[in-house]
Amino acid sequence: MKTISPYKKENVILSLSFDFALAIIEFTEVLEEKRKFNMANQLFKSGTSIHANVREAQNAESKADFVHKIKIAAKEAEETEGWLLLCQYSISYPDCDELLLKLASILKLLNKIVGTSKRNIS
Repeated sequence: MKTISPYKKENVILSLSFDFALAIIEFTEVLEEKRKFNMANQLFKSGTSIHANVREAQNAESKADFVHKIKIAAKEAEETEGWLLLCQYSISYPDCDELLLKLASILKLLNKIVGTSKRNIS
């Protein structure tokens, strides 16, 4: 996977979520060109929110706050997956298989971070 984020390998989840947010921006622009404004709006909000919440977690006030913010990112990722699945199975929508693959990696990593962080809190 080509990484274009400014985070490089310093922080994998920041890098993946940043690259995904950029891909979502591009995909929603395609949706808008096809006059799929409602879907574009929903996907833009949830898809870019993943990165926003991951970034916010980097400055959490406590380990519990960090876990909470990462969980919010995971919830946004789940919502985004739902919208992308609707696009995937709708006849008049562009292909989003690559986005779904990227998102699966992000979800896996977010869930791993939550699990590891919860164990470290105890």
